[in-house]
Amino acid sequence: MNFKLTQIPERTGKPRTHGLTMVMDKGLSIQETRNFLSVAAPHVDIVKLGFGTAFVTPDLREKIQVYQEHDIPVYFGGTLFEAFLVRNQFDDYIAVLKDYGIDYVEVSDGSIIIPHAEKCGYIEKLAQHATVLSEVGSKDAANIMPPYKWIELMSAELSAGASYVIAEARESGTVGIYRDSGEVRQGLVQEILTKIPAEKIIWEAPRKDQQFYFLQLAGCNVNLGNVAPNETIPLEAMRVGLRSETFQLFLEK
Repeated sequence: MNFKLTQIPERTGKPRTHGLTMVMDKGLSIQETRNFLSVAAPHVDIVKLGFGTAFVTPDLREKIQVYQEHDIPVYFGGTLFEAFLVRNQFDDYIAVLKDYGIDYVEVSDGSIIIPHAEKCGYIEKLAQHATVLSEVGSKDAANIMPPYKWIELMSAELSAGASYVIAEARESGTVGIYRDSGEVRQGLVQEILTKIPAEKIIWEAPRKDQQFYFLQLAGCNVNLGNVAPNETIPLEAMRVGLRSETFQLFLEK
């Protein structure tokens, strides 16, 4: 950090296994990517090229290389995995991962229905090639799962070989673990944490109030995802108590 302040909570150091910030890149240009990393690289742990944007992004290989030059893993959004799967192109998907040097992969079923045993089978297969992040929860706001089902699915997917489970919220933060207003389903979250280790969950939290909730609940080293590039530095300040929402959170009383 740039100067000394006491009573700053201790952040995990890179490469982190928890305290992760996953950033969602929905279409930055290569120059914008360079500019973003020039200030935020120390605070970015993983980058997701959102939904299917990798298919239409110009100079994709060069863009991925920019992230990799900063030792930041890149992965394609789960929607792209599902797009290959629904077209019976799973082997092609693995070939694409290898071709682009992608060693993180998201397995999701937010847009298509995949029997859960089959989904776990894909996790097992992909875990042989990459670090697997499996997403739990539907993108359909009307599909509300009870807490026991979230726990059952997360537990099974971790057992199948996922390194982390992602709690679905979309980039809007209005489904899955949130109500359509963006309010956290607090009972759901707290029940999940009774059975699933916090360091194994990446909570999608695109909004400031959502990020604050998880920092207050689980501390500065909670894993947060779907963070916008321009919110990376503000989030890191919030993590260490240097934003109004968390100013009192880590001060000794």
